[in-house]
Amino acid sequence: MKFVKQELSKLGADIICPNLLSKDVSYSYEEEGMAYQNFVQNIGIDEGSKQITNMLIQLKQEYEEVGIMGFSVGATISWLCSENNLCDFVIGCYGSRIRDYINRRPVCPTLLIFPAEEQTFDVDSLINSLEQKREPLLEIKKFYGFHGFMNPFSQTFNKESADEAFQTVSDFLEKHLADH
Repeated sequence: MKFVKQELSKLGADIICPNLLSKDVSYSYEEEGMAYQNFVQNIGIDEGSKQITNMLIQLKQEYEEVGIMGFSVGATISWLCSENNLCDFVIGCYGSRIRDYINRRPVCPTLLIFPAEEQTFDVDSLINSLEQKREPLLEIKKFYGFHGFMNPFSQTFNKESADEAFQTVSDFLEKHLADH
């Protein structure tokens, strides 16, 4: 997350990275499964979404524009926040649980980024389900690689796809925030 924060800060944005794991010490990459289990058992998507919504309410008092970007479980939470009128934009990267919430309707510009392959679900099927809704504020992009392809510290990192995805994020933000 520090890497992403550093990259996005180059765009001139203030980046806030909340800790939804309720743990002071971060997990190592080898403990990714433990981190996910801690989140599922002790926080969950609904509670995580409430925490982020409360944070967005506070941030809207301080900032003219507020957006959210999440990865994995955070992408699913971001997707849930896309319909709450608190965000000026939403970006979700490899949110596999979005498949449980496909009936959401974004009310702000929303970009979903997926890898070409996921172990737990059929990416193309999810994308097709989302695209059939023809949501005008929703953009969906798929890049070669696996879950985590944007993370340079992950075994599934794919530099070419990561560079393309970060350029897509940059273009998306420029397009949707340029007229504000």
